[in-house]
Amino acid sequence: MAMDLTEIEKLIKESLPDALIDIQDLAGDGNHYSATITSSAFNGKSKIEQHKIVYAALKGKMGNELHALAIKTKEKNGSNN
Repeated sequence: MAMDLTEIEKLIKESLPDALIDIQDLAGDGNHYSATITSSAFNGKSKIEQHKIVYAALKGKMGNELHALAIKTKEKNGSNN
C-alpha cells in the first residue's frame, strides 16, 4: 500500500518539528517521491547522518509502504549539505 504526501510529511514533522519540507510525487503514482528537507537538526552533521535522521523519522516505512524517496537535506542556517 502506497503512502501519500501528507503522511510522509507528518512522519518527518513528528521527528523534526522545525523542518521545512517540500515533497514532489515524481511519477504521479504515489510510489516515487522526492523530498527536500531543511532542519536545524542537520546542522553540523554529514549528509549520511542527515539521511539517517530522515529514514528514522519514516519509522521503517521506507521500502515497504514507501517505495522510493529521493532525499535532499539542507541545514536550517542556509548552507547546503
